[in-house]
Amino acid sequence: MPWAKPWSNSPPHKRNEPPRTVARPGGTPLAVVLALLAPAALTLAGCLPDFGGTGTTATTGEDTPGNHAARPAGGAEEAPPAITAWDDLPDSFLPHRDFTLTLGDLRELLAGESSRIAETILESPQEFLGLMGKALEMPRDLFVLVDKETPLPADYVPRDLVDLTKYQDRLTLNREGLSLRKILMPDLLAMVEEAAREGVILDLSSTYRSYAYQEWLFQYWVDRIGQERAERSSARPGSSQHQLGTAIDFGSVTGPFAEHPAGRWLAEKGWRYGFSLSYPQGYEDVTGYIYEPWHFRYISRPGTRLERFFFDGIQQYFLEFWDRREPFFRERYHSTSPSRW
Repeated sequence: MPWAKPWSNSPPHKRNEPPRTVARPGGTPLAVVLALLAPAALTLAGCLPDFGGTGTTATTGEDTPGNHAARPAGGAEEAPPAITAWDDLPDSFLPHRDFTLTLGDLRELLAGESSRIAETILESPQEFLGLMGKALEMPRDLFVLVDKETPLPADYVPRDLVDLTKYQDRLTLNREGLSLRKILMPDLLAMVEEAAREGVILDLSSTYRSYAYQEWLFQYWVDRIGQERAERSSARPGSSQHQLGTAIDFGSVTGPFAEHPAGRWLAEKGWRYGFSLSYPQGYEDVTGYIYEPWHFRYISRPGTRLERFFFDGIQQYFLEFWDRREPFFRERYHSTSPSRW
């Protein structure tokens, strides 16, 4: 992502009982009438795609991009086959009301992506675009790609850094001088509080690092373990996500943290609060770094849902896609819905 992009213009940031049925004068229960009319009303309102006939419509669940209800088994008078898959829709179909983007446009764009990612997106394009719209409303620098090939400028310093000692009554800090960007604090505090309610303490060990500090730290590891090993476990100055002010090292900052209660909790639930594991196990050839179960980067709640549902749960895949394709989607995004985030 070019650094000439105008980040300053980013968008702001009783007991269970069976239901009662009210009968209509004609004998048809009102609940049945409503059930029959509701999908059509939603389609007319633009909330759901109309697949025709009695086909299914897309619904959204928390842990999957879309739950598509199976059509009932055919009876003696089964209706003609209905369109039930996005693959059956024409290229001219508009999959989401917030984008001036046809299904054909999306198919053409994704032809240049990996087949697995393209197929996943095209199976649930409405859910994908809905999350993309929410992500586009977030500050752009939350998604900036930072790795060995795309370093940050030496003079980059986040504008909204806050001293974490202000939150020391709510956070467990393992050292002095820790700071993070203000934008992630509500989700961080909510995550820490939820973990505490479940008996897990999330302690913070490393947060924002300046370019100069990272320069010293990388050289320290080179001197201690040699350049080859240092390159796999420590970032060169400018290539560290910590310079963004949105990355956190939790706990011991060692491999065994993966089996610590805090490590297991973060791996399972951190995404719900916008925190993504940056360097997962078995992906050193993708990320450039060894497995770091302690290192999480905040990419917002829409971001972690995109990553989890459409990019195999791999942050690097999502951020590389965003780096290539964000201008394409932003140009075609015209929100008609209030943000939930």
